[in-house]
Amino acid sequence: MNLILILAIVGAAVYLIKSRQSSSNNQREQLQLEDALADARRWTERLGSQVLSISGTDAASTQAMADASERYNAASGALGQATTPKQAMLARESALEGLHYVKAAREIMGLPAGPELPELEGQRRAGRVTEERTIRQEDGTTVTASPYASERTPNYYPGGVVAGRPVPAGWYSTAWWAPAMMTGMWAASSMMFYSAMFAGMAGTPSPEAFEAGDFGDAGAGDLGDMGDAGAIGDAGEMGDMGDAGGEGLFGDGGLFGDGGSFDFGGFDF
Repeated sequence: MNLILILAIVGAAVYLIKSRQSSSNNQREQLQLEDALADARRWTERLGSQVLSISGTDAASTQAMADASERYNAASGALGQATTPKQAMLARESALEGLHYVKAAREIMGLPAGPELPELEGQRRAGRVTEERTIRQEDGTTVTASPYASERTPNYYPGGVVAGRPVPAGWYSTAWWAPAMMTGMWAASSMMFYSAMFAGMAGTPSPEAFEAGDFGDAGAGDLGDMGDAGAIGDAGEMGDMGDAGGEGLFGDGGLFGDGGSFDFGGFDF
């Protein structure tokens, strides 16, 4: 009888401890969610006020503010549906990306950049464009990357990881990363495009790092001195690459304004 009583007491104690642990875990998870939601909401509201109060004054700043507005809509939608801390963090990331677009627009218009923003995920490792470079596709259209905004390069990207691969911060003549951002995958010929545009450019990840794909695990060692442009051969060799068949993914250039057909085919400097 005493043994049964002891076992009952022990069982009740174990149940009580587990119940308290479960309750404590639930409370902790709820607090984490509330904190993550509050943080995401703070950045989203800040982005919203900037989008409503700032209008671009030229092609580059107008495009940057349009991108900021799109990221605000994405952040607001994600925030409204977030039920986990991870989902709230994704909403925060969208809002921060939008604020980086706003910062770029403000700098173009000569306005104060405002307080320093937290880095985006992978932004430092994605590097940035450090020299102007133009490559020509087989169909005759060109794509330009530049450290600075201009009429030729009105499309800004703050730098980061798109579909597992790095996109350096900079100004571009066309938003060449947009299809991968929309579909979550890169065209098979994107490696040739990246090599033509960025090989040998200091401050950007190597073509090998881009090709590896799983850039979430890439270290900062992939940046810095990328060697000379000889890694991809001369202009003639680039022109012989041919069309790798990415045209279907990019369509007729509708995403890229007047960029024409963007097929990641053969390139010339």
